[in-house]
Amino acid sequence: MTNSVLCAIDISHPGEDVNVLKKAAQLAVMEDAQLDVITVVPDYGTSLVGGFFSEEHHDQMMDEAKKQLNDQVTGVLGEDKNSKVRHVIAFGKTYEEVLKTAKAAGSSLIVVGAHKPDFADYLLGPNAARIVRHSTCSVYVVR
Repeated sequence: MTNSVLCAIDISHPGEDVNVLKKAAQLAVMEDAQLDVITVVPDYGTSLVGGFFSEEHHDQMMDEAKKQLNDQVTGVLGEDKNSKVRHVIAFGKTYEEVLKTAKAAGSSLIVVGAHKPDFADYLLGPNAARIVRHSTCSVYVVR
């Protein structure tokens, strides 16, 4: 299994994770590791809500997420580096999918951003906090 650095970004806020992606790429080079970049398309919540969306709608969302992820990684790292990045599109709860992907890839490091902390989550956003708390590998949080 190859050493990997997993970088989690949110494609719904273009430009917000530029520093996260740059730091992950830098750390991957330093560790001579594969860079994996993941984005998670949120699930529909309850099965009642999910019943209103067809499988075609789900496939369209995943295809659009793949395109946006590719565009963002290319925009930040360039076409050459992007061609070496493994892109992962997941569907579900962000922290669960990031942790599951890190475990499956054998990641030695997860890189996440600390987004918009409010009073209740003063130090980290809720997904970053859960990833830090439950990860079995090191987590680097980019402010």
